[in-house]
Amino acid sequence: MSAVLSPASIPPSALASGDAPPQGLVIRPVAGAAGPLGAEVLGLDLDLARPLGREDFARIHRAHLDHHVLVFRDQRITPRQHIDFSRLFGPLQIHVLKNFQLADHPEILIVSNIKDAAGQPIGLGDAGHYWHSDLSYKDKPSLGSLLHAQELPGEGGDTLFADQHAAYDALPEALKARIAPLKAEHSYLAKYEELRARSPWRPKLTQAQIDEVAPSIHPVVRTHPETGRKALFVSEHFTTRIVGLPEDESQALLAELFAASVRPEFTLRHQWQPHDLVFWDNRSVTHLAAGTPDTERRKLYRTTIEGDRPF
Repeated sequence: MSAVLSPASIPPSALASGDAPPQGLVIRPVAGAAGPLGAEVLGLDLDLARPLGREDFARIHRAHLDHHVLVFRDQRITPRQHIDFSRLFGPLQIHVLKNFQLADHPEILIVSNIKDAAGQPIGLGDAGHYWHSDLSYKDKPSLGSLLHAQELPGEGGDTLFADQHAAYDALPEALKARIAPLKAEHSYLAKYEELRARSPWRPKLTQAQIDEVAPSIHPVVRTHPETGRKALFVSEHFTTRIVGLPEDESQALLAELFAASVRPEFTLRHQWQPHDLVFWDNRSVTHLAAGTPDTERRKLYRTTIEGDRPF
């Protein structure tokens, strides 16, 4: 376990820029933040399209661990630059719904409610309908996700984040002891047919896709591999059952944990601004899309970084 990558420990291959000079970035908590949750990364000349040096990378990495959600303002970057910046933190994961990939950039999932001239959706319009941690159903769930605003609605479209370290810390000691040894199943299919019923444009999964998202078993309480902090690791979208418990007891415990994980005092509402790039830690937070009216257009690009097996 490592606390944080220092500038000296960043692999030379990770930064194409070598050791570019610092860009003068400023990191400050966002307005209305819940505790340390959420920070803006600002700077007179901060631009992720420019080469990123070791010192700036180390500061961004440290802030990501401290605040769990980072907001980079006014990032007029290309999809390739989005991908390249994301890869500084690890290999990227490809979403199972490949029909919503950005053309020529399979690493990018289009999150959008927009339909093309033929009436077909150009992206995943109901992404984030339930609280979740991205790709928690994978054997190696996501380390983090980076969502870049392309087109924003005139109303709605906010994203909520919930701090799962704070949620765990606030649990009664007896409940902490009860869940300490437990594991839970995470399945991409948990809500899939329910979402298809709401959004018929969601494609029926092929057997190959179903095989690609086979359920995984993870600890109910996971330890962050870099900071050592404990966090709840269950969500209403993907967590289906507590392994080894009777069904009624499993569902009752999950309902209790779901409610505890998203208490208002642990949440942050992000109101998107043009060209925002938001980078969150899926090991530390869950998130929820607050919804967009059907009359409003919304389009964002998402990359997802592969993480470690939870422990």
